[in-house]
Amino acid sequence: MTQLFLPLCVACLALVFTSAAPPPTTQTAEVAIPDRCDGIEFDAITPDEQGKHLFFKDGFLWKGFRGPAQRVAESFSDIGRVDAAFRMHREGSTEDHDHVYLFQDEMVFRYFNQTLQEGFPKKVEQEFPGVPCHLDAAVECPKGECSADSVLFFKGSEVYHYDVATRTVKKKVWPQVPPCTSAIRWMEHYYCFQGHNFTRFHPVTGVVVVGAYPKDARAYFMGCPNYGGGFGGAHELPACSEVKFDAVTSDNAGRTYYFTGSRYQSVGTGLDDPRAFPITRTWPEVAGGVDAAFSYQDKMYLIKGDQVFIYLSGAPYSLIEGYPKTLQEELGVQGPVDAAFACPGDHTAHIMQGAQMRDVDLSVTPSTVTKVTTLGVLPVTDATLCGSDGLKLFSYTMYTKYHNKYQLSPDEDRRRPGLSYILATPKYFLIDSSMKICSSIRLSNPF
Repeated sequence: MTQLFLPLCVACLALVFTSAAPPPTTQTAEVAIPDRCDGIEFDAITPDEQGKHLFFKDGFLWKGFRGPAQRVAESFSDIGRVDAAFRMHREGSTEDHDHVYLFQDEMVFRYFNQTLQEGFPKKVEQEFPGVPCHLDAAVECPKGECSADSVLFFKGSEVYHYDVATRTVKKKVWPQVPPCTSAIRWMEHYYCFQGHNFTRFHPVTGVVVVGAYPKDARAYFMGCPNYGGGFGGAHELPACSEVKFDAVTSDNAGRTYYFTGSRYQSVGTGLDDPRAFPITRTWPEVAGGVDAAFSYQDKMYLIKGDQVFIYLSGAPYSLIEGYPKTLQEELGVQGPVDAAFACPGDHTAHIMQGAQMRDVDLSVTPSTVTKVTTLGVLPVTDATLCGSDGLKLFSYTMYTKYHNKYQLSPDEDRRRPGLSYILATPKYFLIDSSMKICSSIRLSNPF
């Protein structure tokens, strides 16, 4: 009898406590939608199949540099929080070209047109052997900017350089690059985000422009009030400050050429056109953009990676026989090159690499380096142009104007009257294939 009574009492007590417990609720706490202008730390950033950048944070997603957040699940099924992301851009591979990879803990999800592909999710090590899980960031690096089509994976202070074709990994440590919480490739340049700040780095060497970074992402990659023009300003047309020039040079006919990404625009001689064209339209041998450019006598030098292309100026431009050649063979320097310029009437090309400027004598064959100058504190230099009105150092479409090249010396006081910060010409510049032009907005300071 006692044996039967004990289970019965336990059952009765369980019934009493169950009855006394409050009824379950179906309501869940509302999760506040984050505001990226509050200085949040993005979990991941990647372009989608159409090239629009996606910003991820705590299960939310922003599409582009403007607009409100939405939940990730509205666009990408089967995943919420995203740790890292990148888009694979390989035109020769139908299997993964323009597919978006999203990472969460040990798993990787592959999407095409926001549809999860068959067989996914997979373990990270299955899809990318040698790459660790629980990643912090990822960014693609196509051939020409890296030695081969690659993906850079970031975890802590370590960078995993993954060769897509060979499926091999090289682990690196870049002391200058801080631990990345997300990473982005924009206009063929690479940016590591830490919180709401970002740092530009070279995808092969990890070199960072000293003194220029970090910068506040709210002033560049999103439309935040009180943070300047940036990429997400409130203008109907994007501000010209959104466009980054890779190289600028002028020819003997008085036309100035502005290179950005795979396109260029020329202005001067009264024939200005607000459109831009593929670089290959005028220089068919140079695909995918240039790193630097300068003109000397009747020739134009285009530098891309470790190669230099020399063209005879004119309509059309014609590549000199035997080119391209390596930078070492032609100019006596090794890449990469940040910018280059040659001033009118001078026989010297000035090659800018980080904090150093190498002077190359073009009047002798082979050309040789005659002087190496350690520069003072300069704005980040994307491109340079030397003309009769002085020397301009471009950062995006803003330039810092110097009276002459000697002001680059650290012994010169660049804060004296006469140094000016001016919005670069042209006033109109094509930024994408939709033929939109930018709005000419004067900014008080260069960035």
